[in-house]
Amino acid sequence: MARRKSRILAFQALFSWDMGNKNLDDLFLFPWAGDSKILSDQESLTFAKLLIAGTVEHIQEIDKLIEKHLENTWSIERINKVDLAILRISVYPLLYQKDIHPTIVINEAVDISKEFGSDDSYKFINAVLDNVRKDLEA
Repeated sequence: MARRKSRILAFQALFSWDMGNKNLDDLFLFPWAGDSKILSDQESLTFAKLLIAGTVEHIQEIDKLIEKHLENTWSIERINKVDLAILRISVYPLLYQKDIHPTIVINEAVDISKEFGSDDSYKFINAVLDNVRKDLEA
């Protein structure tokens, strides 16, 4: 459960980064989290920060990979910002955190999209991430 909360925190931070162009130091304060218990859990906080920093550091590569797996009529600019943030924080571990099984990454992204995305976001996110996974395994 702690990893799930870390992923949600990372998704929220990345969404905030994309919407407001905030720097990482400001994001790492997690002002929207209030006095959430996760902020006192150092391991969870470290994992969230790793996801955020890694995603931002590799954002161009991540976005190219996402765009590669969109249907022909879609561009990355058309993806709503919630779905895009979920995709980005999920592609990062698919690329760089090989100790985390891809199925776990995809399932977590689908669950987060069901909670925060639109009604059909989870289908879109599942399809894109599954195609990314297949591409990386090829």
